[in-house]
Amino acid sequence: MAEGPPAPTSRVAQAARARPFRLARLGILLSGRGSNFLAIHEAIQRGEVPAEIALVVSNRPQAAGLARARELGLPAVAIPHGAGADRRSAHEAEVVAALEAARVEWICLAGYMRLLSPGFVARFRGRLLNVHPSLLPAFPGLDAQRQALEYGARVSGCTVHLVDEGLDSGPIVVQRAVPVLEDDTPQSLAARILEQEHRAYPEALRRLLTEPWRLVGRRVVFGGAERRE
Repeated sequence: MAEGPPAPTSRVAQAARARPFRLARLGILLSGRGSNFLAIHEAIQRGEVPAEIALVVSNRPQAAGLARARELGLPAVAIPHGAGADRRSAHEAEVVAALEAARVEWICLAGYMRLLSPGFVARFRGRLLNVHPSLLPAFPGLDAQRQALEYGARVSGCTVHLVDEGLDSGPIVVQRAVPVLEDDTPQSLAARILEQEHRAYPEALRRLLTEPWRLVGRRVVFGGAERRE
């Protein structure tokens, strides 16, 4: 019986034949269901992102994303943020120790509901990613979808960006637009934006890991000289 055509392969898999990519070790920080973590994991499984998930960390022991990571056989740990005046510094010290023990190279925030200190950002600068449900710089912070509706925006979307010391203010890597419909609620708009987050986050990660890039001012510029460390 004749065999059918070969199964299609991803662009990363095709490129790897000519120039193999070393698998980057990812750390995922999450607080809830971790849908963007799962989108990244699935993209890795499809061969679209040359990476491996070295550790999943949650500040909430009962987070659904943490349970799912364990079901998938991924290294996963809960590090509660605790109480007290120094709880952020103590919590971050534990998180950093866990990430370094797992030899994490890149960190993806996937619904991690903790503000990171300038010291944490500096330690992982240029290797720390986040996704936000708006077309930044519009509508940073919480309730971005409600902000967009109250403002009367006709277009919203999502932004994957490098993290800096500000609130949703880091250099933009990938954006995807979503139209705002007349009958949208914050929930319906959030659901459509989330679909694009699941595409944009793996795309941004793939490009940063496989293409030369550099920062020119606040701009992430792909191509040309090899990326800076």
